[in-house]
Amino acid sequence: MKKFNYHQSTKILFGKGRISELAEIVLQYGKRALLVTTPAANPALAGQYSRVKKILAKGGIEVIHFDGVIPNPTVATITAGALMSRKFSAEVIVGLGGGSSMDAAKAISVEATHPGTSWDYLFYKNPQPDPARLLPVIAVSTTSGTGSQVTQVAVVTNPEMRDKSALYNNILYPRVCIIDPELMLTVPQFVTATTGFDVLCHAFESTINPGTGAYVDLLAWEAISIVADYLPKILGNLENADYRERMAWADTLAGLCIANAGVTLPHGMGMAVGGMYPHVAHGEALAILYPAFADFTWEAAVPQFAKLTRILNPALKGLEDHEAASESQAEIVKFLKLIGLSKTLKEVHMPENEIEALAKQCMVLPDYKGNPRVATYEEMVELVRKAY
Repeated sequence: MKKFNYHQSTKILFGKGRISELAEIVLQYGKRALLVTTPAANPALAGQYSRVKKILAKGGIEVIHFDGVIPNPTVATITAGALMSRKFSAEVIVGLGGGSSMDAAKAISVEATHPGTSWDYLFYKNPQPDPARLLPVIAVSTTSGTGSQVTQVAVVTNPEMRDKSALYNNILYPRVCIIDPELMLTVPQFVTATTGFDVLCHAFESTINPGTGAYVDLLAWEAISIVADYLPKILGNLENADYRERMAWADTLAGLCIANAGVTLPHGMGMAVGGMYPHVAHGEALAILYPAFADFTWEAAVPQFAKLTRILNPALKGLEDHEAASESQAEIVKFLKLIGLSKTLKEVHMPENEIEALAKQCMVLPDYKGNPRVATYEEMVELVRKAY
């Protein structure tokens, strides 16, 4: 058996109704909480935010609400939240929402307690944050997609540089996360689809990353099987609490996978897309890129692509590995059509004259180097062109 490492420091509270325990958890870390969310003006979310604030207030916790998080949160977003945290003398941060809110909470924890901005503490920079100074983060996930509630990653976008990168450090794991499927019942169809596909990507890429191992494999294939089965179902029945619970579990499993193994080529490319075209959702970018990625990579990871193909289409279980793997691109395309995410870079209004610029940006993050087949610049240009 291959040697592997596995680390997880976040305490996981999973199940319907667990949000009621939030105040009890927060009180273990402080009585002054910064609540980090997307805008409260959104009528679909206002009730949820109000409920959470009432839970905290009833527990004797003073709350100030930073609701300035946007999709692909920017450096300026984090700075605004950090400023509010410092002025309020927050003792704990509660990130409530999808990946953007939870990532923002982690990044705010850094900037509120350190000089400079969050961008100064990206994974490749020094010095890294001091763990003794960080504010504790409690993550409450309301979507099934990013796995941020159980990872050490905080993704941040720099619009001026047209760059999307990440803080990455084991000290950034949330202290506790609450995964309550009842909070996910109002997530709209597009968000459900894009975040759900992100779960599949996290899990699958962790199986082909050099950092994978027996533990990650165990979690990853379970997550992939759940997504293949339940994501199409949930898109036809958004208020089904049992379906939401299954997807929340898959998201948690996949988050644990990427925290320990990591992602590969599509995520590095997807981050570049998000950095250059922030209007494109992360899961949407992955959906656009995955067919080209599969076509480029499958022969370098035949067992994994064969297994993925058979999960997406059980009718192909009788095929030997090489033949099954060769069908992976076609089966991924079918699945994307099934969940309403079959589209191209052109359809999300990427200028054709920026193909080479995007390809260059796709090679900034090191994710592509962990792919079983590592793309050259010329191959990256061709990958972007195929996705266009």
